[in-house]
Amino acid sequence: MAFGNNSSTAVTSISLTRPSLPLRGRSFRALVLAPETPLGDWFSHLDALVQRSPTLFSERAVILDVSGLAKDSLRGDAAGPEAAEPAEDATHDAAATPDIAGLVDELKQRGIRIMGVEKAEPAWLGPALPPLLSGGRPAAMAEPEAKAPEAKAPDAKPPEPVKPPEPRKPNSLVLESPLRSGQSVYHPEGDVTVMGSVASGAEILAGGSIHVYGALRGRAIAGAGGNPRARICCRKFEPELIGIDGLFRTADTTDPKLRKKAVQVWLDGETLRIAALD
Repeated sequence: MAFGNNSSTAVTSISLTRPSLPLRGRSFRALVLAPETPLGDWFSHLDALVQRSPTLFSERAVILDVSGLAKDSLRGDAAGPEAAEPAEDATHDAAATPDIAGLVDELKQRGIRIMGVEKAEPAWLGPALPPLLSGGRPAAMAEPEAKAPEAKAPDAKPPEPVKPPEPRKPNSLVLESPLRSGQSVYHPEGDVTVMGSVASGAEILAGGSIHVYGALRGRAIAGAGGNPRARICCRKFEPELIGIDGLFRTADTTDPKLRKKAVQVWLDGETLRIAALD
């Protein structure tokens, strides 16, 4: 069959480019809760802590470290693993598995939201539970594998030495006004000085030392970038939490005689020391 119209129609080709999906990595600081058996006593201590510092876990990322529960559940009977019958393995494993779901629910009822679980077996976590995390600080770095020396070409020039990057010069941050409840200051490159007070519910994280010329009633974490020589000094000591280089102490673990006094806090090995300045 022939058609009288021989005109051609131009076809426009349209290419669609799928937009890229950017993925970025970020690191956040989190508090770690490590429950111990018996859980009833541990929850009693936790409730007492929250009662003294109601804003301690407010809007904070919290990690659940279940190594204390795993140690008890995986220890086995005193008679040794050879005393257990193979038919009883499944029953023993089911009874030895910690109730992570119940633990997370108990914490949720206290207003503590768990963002991840650390040091747990993958089989302990169901799809409705927070994810399993690993690699949190402190963690030992694996030694790099030794590589065989590469053969050099006869005329190859020796590589030029690479200049090490210049260390960052520390700088200080001075806050002229008091820090109110709910405010947070993060200064990873130096000291933080507050000319006023730090209210309950406020937080300071500094790479260096922290100086508060008023009352310290909130949270103060110095040496956040791994500086064990950092210190915390304040005119009136009433904190919710203090910490230096990853070691922390809450209000209920400090000497009551130091309350409302001018004190300094420093790190002595693996121990936080607190002494009056008067």
